[in-house]
Amino acid sequence: MKNEFRHLPKDERKKILLLCDDIRLHSGIGTMGREFVVNTAQHFRWFNVGAGIKHPQTGQLLDLSDEVNKITGLTDSDVKVMPFEGYGNPDLVRAIMKQEKPDAIFIFTDPRYWIWLFEIEREVRTRIPIFWLNIWDDFPAPMYNKPYYESVDLLMAISKQTKLINELVLGETAKDKIIEYVPHGIEEKIFFPIDNNYEKYTDFLDFKSKIFGGKDIEFTVFFNSRNIRRKNPADLVLGYRIFCDMIGKEAAKKCALVMHTEISSEHGTDLKAVKDSLTDPEYVNIFFSRDRLQAQQMNLLYNLADTVILPSSNEGWGLSLTEGMMAGKMIIATVTGGMQDQMRFVDDNGNWYTPSADIPSNHRGTYTRCGEWAVPIFPATTTLQGSPLTPYIFDDKVRPDDIATSIKLVWELDPEDRKRRGLAGREWATSVESNMTATSMSNRIIECCDRAFETLTPRSRYELIVADGKPDRVVKHKLSGY
Repeated sequence: MKNEFRHLPKDERKKILLLCDDIRLHSGIGTMGREFVVNTAQHFRWFNVGAGIKHPQTGQLLDLSDEVNKITGLTDSDVKVMPFEGYGNPDLVRAIMKQEKPDAIFIFTDPRYWIWLFEIEREVRTRIPIFWLNIWDDFPAPMYNKPYYESVDLLMAISKQTKLINELVLGETAKDKIIEYVPHGIEEKIFFPIDNNYEKYTDFLDFKSKIFGGKDIEFTVFFNSRNIRRKNPADLVLGYRIFCDMIGKEAAKKCALVMHTEISSEHGTDLKAVKDSLTDPEYVNIFFSRDRLQAQQMNLLYNLADTVILPSSNEGWGLSLTEGMMAGKMIIATVTGGMQDQMRFVDDNGNWYTPSADIPSNHRGTYTRCGEWAVPIFPATTTLQGSPLTPYIFDDKVRPDDIATSIKLVWELDPEDRKRRGLAGREWATSVESNMTATSMSNRIIECCDRAFETLTPRSRYELIVADGKPDRVVKHKLSGY
């Protein structure tokens, strides 16, 4: 995992205050934060205020430098974590700035967690810049986020769609920011294809037998995500049942759906009740995986599968798809948000599709050609959802019948063709074009942060604003017809 990119002597490295989930946690934010901290430890010093719900270590200061050294082969990394209940507050940031003297603040997750920071942004940015690894799930462009985007110096967009959103929302002020595409990256040495040459192949077979309870399963669909409404796990259960009916009971007995998620959640549903009421266990095999697993064990789960599926109606990225691709598996997903990036749709010029004001999303099926490792599910309907804090956002819903049809398309492929397509996905995910490895993501972060350090000037202590015009708050992209 050692990354040789731009190694700096320890005393020359900038110190960055990272506000996000505790990088030791297995949340999506924590996992990605850990990846780029570890892979940039030769270039930056990191101080992570590590958020967690009811964090048992709140207030402690933990030095992870020795652990990072063991992982990377470095001898002089400087990585510290201060666990905290929540993402921070103004007084905490002021105290850390005074004591630790960071050269920048780096935030990573949804804007609603940082409103308190945006409220003191001028106080902070007169001294140090604020960097934001940001994402937004869907259009219409969230004009209500404009004050947030204006409150930072560097916007690193996780998806192509997010980069366009940053630019459209900021309008003329976009020229005053650094806005770059920095997709999520996965460690390809942890998530990789397993075959009978794998040194622990017998252990893998034992793991497989345990998951399936000794059943002889020949085709597996894998879901790895939270049990929340926008992930649509109940629709997946119903769609899988419909798939089993499509192929007949005897064939279905050789198939399985594995769901690595909470069985019951107040933010989602009771999946056991859904399974018990809508499926017949005689021929519909659905297995739940509930334990918290290390990344190496997760790789075993991915390798049980023939395809990884994510039928979300909103999805900023869809990390399980990337992990599945790294494990050499085909993916099935809703055409929405950042999942479009991973499907690699091709535009009329033969290029990897990049959203524009004319075609801000491909959810209407403007382009149908994509990577051979992907089976896209185009939404059956798009509705407008919202809340007082986020007044509007598209919700791209797929039909359970279309989920079933998509699974059947993968099931009908020759097993060797499925394997070939899955490996093609891994080859692309590790390519220079995609930049979806942990090292590529980390190198992009280094490039963006270094550019910001070299070119940005501190924010002035005050400015005069002419308030005689009406703010332009109308979205500047098509909403239909594309």
